[in-house]
Amino acid sequence: MKKDIHPAYKQAEVNCACGNSFKVGATKDSLTVEICSKCHPFYVGGSRLVDTAGRVEKFKQRFARQNFAKQNLGGFAKKAEVSKSPKKTRVKK
Repeated sequence: MKKDIHPAYKQAEVNCACGNSFKVGATKDSLTVEICSKCHPFYVGGSRLVDTAGRVEKFKQRFARQNFAKQNLGGFAKKAEVSKSPKKTRVKK
């Protein structure tokens, strides 16, 4: 190894979104993670809903709006169907 080109290796504190914290060796002072072994479904032993950035809530809201529009507006909420013309086939001569 060459001298003076590698970053300093030190103890870093890892903070998880679930509230768990632990120490590891790293080149940074602190690390922030979204999921760790205390909250990951594989280690916990069951299937839990892991939601990053509210994606599940956004989907549920969008889905609820679509159902609400279909129930209240009847056929008007459906998108206009585009009629497809029959495919033209070329006849070889």
